[in-house]
Amino acid sequence: MLDVVVIGAGYAGLAAALRLHDAGADFVLLEAAERVGGRILSETRAPGLTLDHGGQWVGPTQRQLLALADRFACETFPTWENGEHIEIWRDGTRVPYTGAIPDDGPGIREYKRITDLLDDLARTVDTAQPWRTPGFAEWDGQTALTFFRSQTSDEDTLCRLALAIQGVWCAEPYEISFFHVLFYIASAGSFHSLMETGGGAQDSRFLLGADGPARAIAEMLGPRLRLGEPVSSVEQCQGFVRVNSLEARRAIVALPPGAVRAVDFRPRLPVSRDGWLSHSPMGRVAKVHVIYASPFWRGAGLSGVATLYSDSPVGVVFDNSPPDTSIGVLVAFIYGDRLSTWSALDKDARRAAVLAAMTQVVGPGDPLDYTEKIWSLDRFVHGGYEAFVAPGGWTGYGEHGWRAPTGLIHWAGTETASTWNGYIDGAISSGYRAADEVL
Repeated sequence: MLDVVVIGAGYAGLAAALRLHDAGADFVLLEAAERVGGRILSETRAPGLTLDHGGQWVGPTQRQLLALADRFACETFPTWENGEHIEIWRDGTRVPYTGAIPDDGPGIREYKRITDLLDDLARTVDTAQPWRTPGFAEWDGQTALTFFRSQTSDEDTLCRLALAIQGVWCAEPYEISFFHVLFYIASAGSFHSLMETGGGAQDSRFLLGADGPARAIAEMLGPRLRLGEPVSSVEQCQGFVRVNSLEARRAIVALPPGAVRAVDFRPRLPVSRDGWLSHSPMGRVAKVHVIYASPFWRGAGLSGVATLYSDSPVGVVFDNSPPDTSIGVLVAFIYGDRLSTWSALDKDARRAAVLAAMTQVVGPGDPLDYTEKIWSLDRFVHGGYEAFVAPGGWTGYGEHGWRAPTGLIHWAGTETASTWNGYIDGAISSGYRAADEVL
């Protein structure tokens, strides 16, 4: 009999397996896909060009991911942000700026006030036991939109706040628990840590792809890692767990919430855990790369960073070019309701809409390549990049359903992290925590 079966070879499951490996435990790691990484998906598109279709960035306070990068010699480089950033509004107004946010522009003063308030409120959150936070139930009983509208009636400010919610949680303000927004901010240290490039969550990228540490762990695990083996059932028996046909003393489930619901648990999961999953929908996002012969926008003094408050499907754009500037890459994000509309178009129409947005941002260019990843259509993930919590989820199910073990089953995944929840770093720490519980 095995000591542990780990289910899911994203960063959470890989981190759990690494901890078990280092402790000398007898375990197997099962992954349904034919690759590791989960919501991190790197592709070598051309010689010298690796694109990250999922999570890609690492910030200076994401210590778990940086430690893995150091352990496995995975090189990083700073995200390009030199030059003018651009805002584009519904009336066609272009607002150039440098730094994290504009000094002036539609709705900016109220936006600064409200986001500073978010930081003040987030500092009161207990990230280890969130239900002990003062004001917990009141905040969890409303959406982010309800709170924002209680603070301002300025539509430009609300538009800015909506894009912030879309960009971080891949959700709309009307969908997400306001308490979850505060918890998430607290887990990252501040709202500005979530939003900023230099010094923030988007500080650096991986030279050979964000799945580099994942691939290194997979190589270390050898035959303990089994790819292409989906888990259909997890049965708790008297003193052991049966996962498919394997038997172990414990199991670690490191799957996104949508994937957890596809597994047949026997006996059925308790109401607390099932309720938590039902209140944890996956975000809606597509990530689109447009490749050019060179980053020509830099010659015009543009950074390639843009936010679009217009009717475009694209919400945010970054320069995703390699560090040697041998080729130019822009990455566009399509979130929430915009994704629902855009993804219903045929492929040519989707491409045309994104290229029109790129022309708005950096001017006309002749793309060499175009590639899109619609995470809501991913058969193993069911959305991206993380699950968010709907109103009432924390209050009704958090204490017993968030990450407390279910008998012999332990729970990992970035959604269960207290630090950098929703990020690769949070996934890694959650895997370590679950492995430590088992050990």
